[in-house]
Amino acid sequence: MIRITKRVFTDLAIWMMGFGILVGIVFPFFMVVLGMDPAIAMTWWFFFVCMSAGLFVGAVNILLAQRIVGDRLKVLAKHMKDIENHLKTIAGKSEAMDCTPANCHIPVDSKDAIGASSLAFNNLVDTLAKSIQIEMDIRRYTQLLTTHLETDQLCRSALISLMEMVGAPSGAILIEEGGELRAYHTVGLTKSSSLHNNPLILNTMQTLKRTIIDIPEDILLEGVMTSFRPQQIIVEPIVYKQLPLGIVVLASNLAFRAEVLENLDLFGTSLALALHNALTHDQVQKLAAIDPLTGVYNRRFGLSRLHEEFIRAVKQNIALSVLMIDIDHFKQVNDTYGHTVGDRVLRTIASTTRSLLREGDILIRLGGDEFMVVLLGASRSDALEVGQSVRRQIEEKRIAYGEQSIHVTLSIGGSSFPELDAGHENELIEAADRALYLVKESGRNKVSV
Repeated sequence: MIRITKRVFTDLAIWMMGFGILVGIVFPFFMVVLGMDPAIAMTWWFFFVCMSAGLFVGAVNILLAQRIVGDRLKVLAKHMKDIENHLKTIAGKSEAMDCTPANCHIPVDSKDAIGASSLAFNNLVDTLAKSIQIEMDIRRYTQLLTTHLETDQLCRSALISLMEMVGAPSGAILIEEGGELRAYHTVGLTKSSSLHNNPLILNTMQTLKRTIIDIPEDILLEGVMTSFRPQQIIVEPIVYKQLPLGIVVLASNLAFRAEVLENLDLFGTSLALALHNALTHDQVQKLAAIDPLTGVYNRRFGLSRLHEEFIRAVKQNIALSVLMIDIDHFKQVNDTYGHTVGDRVLRTIASTTRSLLREGDILIRLGGDEFMVVLLGASRSDALEVGQSVRRQIEEKRIAYGEQSIHVTLSIGGSSFPELDAGHENELIEAADRALYLVKESGRNKVSV
């Protein structure tokens, strides 16, 4: 249709009025064909009456179109304006779009183009509201994740929040550590200790693709057991730059909604980034506490741990012993075989000593060839026994390097609280140093506490 003006109803009025005039002009001739007396049909007043009737019909049609179609278009425009104003109001705020069918939808009362437009508008509003809600959920979820740098706390908060958003009553987060999966946090899952060996979970880690398990009512689930009967389980990989970090398991007694599956990738991306940051933080913290050569505590962190344990020993009146370990003639090992062999000797002594200590005892590399052992709850006789055990193991060990076999011995001095009435951990260290000095003066390869 050729446009005359920039107003649709004005164009419609022009065309309808013009069509009415045309009908008024043609109508007298049509009446003559039907048998009307030409003396009447071909008079100017009959033409005028016919054209007037055509104009009247055109005007009535315009009024009806404006009333029936125009009013509906005004309702559509009003709702669009209301949605626009609402979006401007919530822009930049952590607010969802409060849009229910009662206050946002347009009544769909026809099955023509107007009805289709109204239905399309309602669907658009619903989709927009869901999109804004998802954006708000992701924003809150991301903010929640960024508040935690410790992996344990992050996994707990992430899992609970994710379960709430997707409507899953149980779930788990497993993180890859050293080539194996470890369950960091579980909710509502029994036998969670076997999750890391579940074939479906391992396959998801390998393929990096989501696995959805639908469980028929007549089938019993084994492996991943829940405290209720699940209908559907999602095994979602946590992937950061194509690297698998872990797995999220979500179980529900109902089938997950379609939008949950569609939006899970968005939540997974936020979780992967936060988890990567947490794991990096843990690694940095570990590097700050660990001697990179031997894998035991470094001096700064180790002495801090000794301070904590000494305060606890004094308050609870329990024993605490310190052993100072020095490698006999270590400079000769470096001068003779080189620093590479010297590093191997240090690592061997650290690993051997660590294997002889109890869980909770502390091994510290003070620097160079000096180590310190903090024995929790150990008396003087206990410290002497541990020191002799370490000394004998090292004396009997031969460190191979190519065709060469290196043999070293240790001098060990110690002190024990409360046998030594120390008021500060430095007094224990100084006493152990004095004992170590006496060992060196008396021939080395001995233990004195």
